[in-house]
Amino acid sequence: MLGKYVRVRVTRPVHSRNEQYGYEYELNFGTVEGGRQFDKNIKGAYVMGVAGPVRNFDGRVIAVIRYEDDDNTCLVVAPKSTRYIDSQIEEAIAFAHHGRSYNIECLYERSCGAVVYRKINDEVRYLLIKNKRSAHWGFPKGHMEKNETPEETAKREVLEETGIHIEIIPDFSLKSEYVIQGKVEKSVTIFMARTDDVQTIIQKEEIDDYIWLNYEKAIELLKFENDRSILKNGNKYLIENKII
Repeated sequence: MLGKYVRVRVTRPVHSRNEQYGYEYELNFGTVEGGRQFDKNIKGAYVMGVAGPVRNFDGRVIAVIRYEDDDNTCLVVAPKSTRYIDSQIEEAIAFAHHGRSYNIECLYERSCGAVVYRKINDEVRYLLIKNKRSAHWGFPKGHMEKNETPEETAKREVLEETGIHIEIIPDFSLKSEYVIQGKVEKSVTIFMARTDDVQTIIQKEEIDDYIWLNYEKAIELLKFENDRSILKNGNKYLIENKII
């Protein structure tokens, strides 16, 4: 269902009252026309990006909510021009989900990370990691959490995955955008960062291995062109600005 365009017939407009559970709707909620042809367990859809009550709404499915206590599913629908990530969606639907466990699959993902460097034996070396979910080397990164800035996410993710504290280099970042499994639209912001930490402690639940390499060897090890482009541009920026 992710990315599909649907019509929601609103049965519970924003600010109406759910007498059974005692809460007020903070989003429009309704039934999905033709939704059962995709999933017979769809019980309705929340509408994000619309402030006032409406009767009908045409938009794009940006999230699928699957409840852990039964087989029911709800959708989250929003205008095509908007981009909401998981933390924003979870906050928006929280009014109706107190104490109820669910899993959420989102159309849009936003991650942040960093190309980390330090000097080893007077040579600039870059940190690469191998994530357990991938057979390829890359940079430490992860999902943004609620109320975080991109820089805060990058610092937190590098620390969690490698045990390293970083200092982000000002005025440089690169964005990479791609589609995962033909449906999830991912945006990744990568910063350049330095560290004086000499001990790397990987997060064993997430990371298989790490390595510190000079620029030439790091470029050779990176498989994806996006990652190579990020390292090339970042290394060039550091040299041209006499940072390294």
